[in-house]
Amino acid sequence: MKLTRVNDQVHVVTGTNVNWALVSDGSALTLVDAGYPNDSGALLESITAIGHRPEDVTAILLTHAHLDHMGGVPAMTGRYGTPVMTGAEEARHARREYLEQITPAQMLRQCTRPAGLRWVAATVRAVGPANVKMALDEVVAVEPNTPLDVPGGLVAVPTPGHTRGHTAYLMPSTGVLFSGDTLVTGHPLSRLGTGAQRLPEVFNESEDGVTEAIESLRGLPADVLVPGHGEPVRAPVATLVDRALNR
Repeated sequence: MKLTRVNDQVHVVTGTNVNWALVSDGSALTLVDAGYPNDSGALLESITAIGHRPEDVTAILLTHAHLDHMGGVPAMTGRYGTPVMTGAEEARHARREYLEQITPAQMLRQCTRPAGLRWVAATVRAVGPANVKMALDEVVAVEPNTPLDVPGGLVAVPTPGHTRGHTAYLMPSTGVLFSGDTLVTGHPLSRLGTGAQRLPEVFNESEDGVTEAIESLRGLPADVLVPGHGEPVRAPVATLVDRALNR
């Protein structure tokens, strides 16, 4: 686990090749994404590492319902009853009314490169015995483009493409954009190294959708990017959009 302080209210935590974020507002927290199932221990540890308790988390916001972003949710909902929220379409995905996710066959094809083999091995360990089709029974659909009643007052920004209901979150008070997997700054399978970029095509439901989603971020009042994969970065979001679309 790697813990990075972004500002007084935002911390980013890196688990198994994936990030989640903790947004503090007084004594309360919002959790943005939740890592893999076997990141659950690190998730709980990260909350205490910033001086809070798991029960201080009053909302979990999912950018999307891939297993590396929602795997730790049961550790929070099962014991603490923490509500889970995401966009209306992604709520259907989280309930597993349908599944958009890399397949086992697609994962095996990544093993032709050393980097891919390492990523697959780490992913298998991070998933563990969990059901890869894990469904969330209770998910609240949030209204887009309006401040949510959660610590930090985050705003849901629809960014379909990586999944059809993918949702980013903007924190207007601090200019932080939680971009999920729409706009990242690195990934073990990336051939682009680090810096603003899209994820490799194998992960995306719609490449055209990802392009449109990245472009849609251009006008947001944000100068700090907290991605789902890679390091957080400080730069105007329009600059990061240009970098990602021109690579």
